[in-house]
Amino acid sequence: MLPPLTLFGELSVLIAAAVTVSFVMRLLKQPLIIGHIATGLLVGPLVLNILQSREIVHLFSEIGIAFLLFIVGINLSPNVIRKYGKIAVVTGVGQVVVTTAAGLVIAIALGFSLVTSLYISVALAFSSTIIILKLITDRGDIETLYAKISIGFLLVQDLIAVLLLFSIPILSLGNESWADAALTLGKGIFFGGALLFASFHFLPKINAFLSRSPEFLFLFSIAWGMVIAALFKKFGFSLESGALLAGVALSTLPSRHEISARLAPLRDFFIVLFFILLGSQMVISDIGRLLTPAIVFSLLVLVGNPIILMAIMGYLGYRKRTSLQTGLTVAQISEFSLILVALGVKLGHVPVEILSLATLVGLVTIFGCTYLILYSNKVYRFLAPHLGIFERRNIIEEELEEKEYPFILFGCNRIGYDFIQTFRRSGKNFLVVDYNPDIVRELSREGINVEYGDAGDLGFLESLNVETAELVVSTLPDVETNLLIATVVRQRNHNAVVFAVAHQVADALKLYTAGVDYVVLPHFLGGQYAASLIEKLGSDKGQFAKLRNDHLAYLNLRSSLGHEYI
Repeated sequence: MLPPLTLFGELSVLIAAAVTVSFVMRLLKQPLIIGHIATGLLVGPLVLNILQSREIVHLFSEIGIAFLLFIVGINLSPNVIRKYGKIAVVTGVGQVVVTTAAGLVIAIALGFSLVTSLYISVALAFSSTIIILKLITDRGDIETLYAKISIGFLLVQDLIAVLLLFSIPILSLGNESWADAALTLGKGIFFGGALLFASFHFLPKINAFLSRSPEFLFLFSIAWGMVIAALFKKFGFSLESGALLAGVALSTLPSRHEISARLAPLRDFFIVLFFILLGSQMVISDIGRLLTPAIVFSLLVLVGNPIILMAIMGYLGYRKRTSLQTGLTVAQISEFSLILVALGVKLGHVPVEILSLATLVGLVTIFGCTYLILYSNKVYRFLAPHLGIFERRNIIEEELEEKEYPFILFGCNRIGYDFIQTFRRSGKNFLVVDYNPDIVRELSREGINVEYGDAGDLGFLESLNVETAELVVSTLPDVETNLLIATVVRQRNHNAVVFAVAHQVADALKLYTAGVDYVVLPHFLGGQYAASLIEKLGSDKGQFAKLRNDHLAYLNLRSSLGHEYI
């Protein structure tokens, strides 16, 4: 008989199982999120029953949720919240109300009692913020219009769900006063206001200090997000809301993209454990008797919820494509749905088999919604001729503007300074990327578009919009970083001209092999330029006197800017 697994051994088996199932999913060209949930079913009590240390895995899954919401918050600046807050509230509340009403009628028609029907109908109205954010992130759509709206109304739904979970025990047991509830709400408002104050007045002042050390910035970001999330949970609010607001507080910092890129690998690892845990908790009994209502309720969620949301967004003046993509994000039920039904079972409001029913509906809708979202473009092309009824003649939807930069420069100082002057004279938009917080602050004061970030970080490079660039220039001295820049640009934009700097011939040859269009070798280029001057001016002392004066003025300017050597 084999000895019981240690905690480390158990986690190793879970990860190995996840890798194995994910490998099969990749061979079958299926979404990995389906594989993670299937892994949970495999290691859970339904099959192998390997997962025993549920508290530890639950802790890790909470860390993954916190990182996921924290990174989303970093991309939700106060301006975005102000712009899409109204549509988020209208769609979030509207879809919950209409779905609840439809679900109530259907549940009563299927023979469920009024109280049970209320629990079922409300559970069908909520969608999973965690699952949708993961799918949107996997598609690379986090900056699109439908993603902004979806994130907004999903958070509104989460707020409604939290209020219900908080209120139902109070209404049922009467052992807590409404004064306590009001006090908790007041604490939430206080913490939210404090975070907004910090985001505008405190954090920008220490950004330069934080950014001088990438390791310290990384550590500070983790501490900030987890501490704020823990405080919100401590005072009766959801961990998700705390993590999201912690991210929003950092969304105004120049280093936000750097923070997001560095935290992404941590998010991806820990969120896998969330989906494994979710799959392991899906224990279903008495499937035969529950099959018919499960199919009916799953159709309401998979088909009815998107139609309800599309009707609301169409009425508000959004295009049918945006309405469909947004509508597909509500085609599954939330983990809050299962928690709500479990609470009803605990309080004796609903029979225990209703939890199995909700679990079965969750399993079907999560699987179905995953495919609908990941293949939403194909779904739209197939349904587009029939979606005209969801679009008004007078469209009020504004296209989400994504900044386009014909010129992108990595590295400002020394060599980069001359490129900036050339870009300015061109009259075209350009973006400067630099890792020095002092340079970033100075360029920002001059009104130059600038991003703080490490060009050697693949995640950060992929967050930049290089698809529309005409010219990408790197004056960075590290050949490995320049090779990475060239690789990313060539993968996403075959037409851009790429310049890079090298200080050795061997490095220049590597860069040319990687697809760089022209490599600048400062020492060779300087000698070549000096030789061309002699060829052009000969021994004309007057011409050299003019050239000397121009060069002195240029050197004095560079010296005043702190460029002591080139």
